[in-house]
Amino acid sequence: MTKPLTGKTALVAGATRGAGRQIAVQLGAAGATVYATGRSSRAGRSEMDRPETIEETAELVTAAGGTGIAVRVDHLVPDQVRDLVARIDTEQGRLDVLVNDIWGGDPLTTWEKPVWEQPLEAGFRSLRLAIDTHVVTAHFAMPLLIRRPGGLVVEVGDGTKAYNDDHYRLSVFYDLAKTSVNRLAYIWGHELKPHGGTAVALTPGWIRSEAMLEHFGVTEENWRDGAAKDPHFLISETPAFVGRAVAALAADEDRARWNQASVSAGELSQVYGFTDVDGSRPDGFRYITEVVEADRPADVTGYR
Repeated sequence: MTKPLTGKTALVAGATRGAGRQIAVQLGAAGATVYATGRSSRAGRSEMDRPETIEETAELVTAAGGTGIAVRVDHLVPDQVRDLVARIDTEQGRLDVLVNDIWGGDPLTTWEKPVWEQPLEAGFRSLRLAIDTHVVTAHFAMPLLIRRPGGLVVEVGDGTKAYNDDHYRLSVFYDLAKTSVNRLAYIWGHELKPHGGTAVALTPGWIRSEAMLEHFGVTEENWRDGAAKDPHFLISETPAFVGRAVAALAADEDRARWNQASVSAGELSQVYGFTDVDGSRPDGFRYITEVVEADRPADVTGYR
């Protein structure tokens, strides 16, 4: 197998689980050295209080064919992020890919309630986790990224700009968080372009994260059984799908054509030809728009 990212260095901020973990793994599978950061480690859990750790992610990166390096970092603490980037500079002398996948706000979110019924402290904390962390990370990492032309920044969110612009995203705080992530990619693209860099906003579809599998009471081996709870679950995708989208962008010498774009993993799969682990190409957001929101019966034919 060819490894187009051999010799490249990536930082996946928020790589403990879900999309971030598999983005790190798929970059590793393409040959990259990947720094996987997050707050949950074998030394202790974050406020998410889940069992996944950054050390596990780094081991998966290495097993996939790359070099995984776990670093426990709270991306709300500037000194920790500054030290992280200094370490990458010392050890690698370069940064080619920055993925901002930090979130951690699900336990803080009150869904489908108007602003006057929202707990403010938890809501503002979720915004800090979703937005401040990305800005802090970009502030310290981009000077290393722009040292060489061709750097890539990927902002991972939920929903493309086109989708989020005309959809209410479940609560004021979640809506602000996810629309802001897309806007950050647009801003980074403007600031990186003079230095030969590219920024893209990327969303998975209905992702089968560890937490989502638990919610449906299934495993990755029998995930289709989740359709008994919601038949539309059959459009869901593994986190590896969005990971392969990032790897495809990073390996594309013409990646600048995507600068400031907001796209889904399903859209990129049609361009680059990568698939999910089962060989399919789920187009989650098109399915949600054309089937779920149109109140049509669940049928993934033509959507994966």
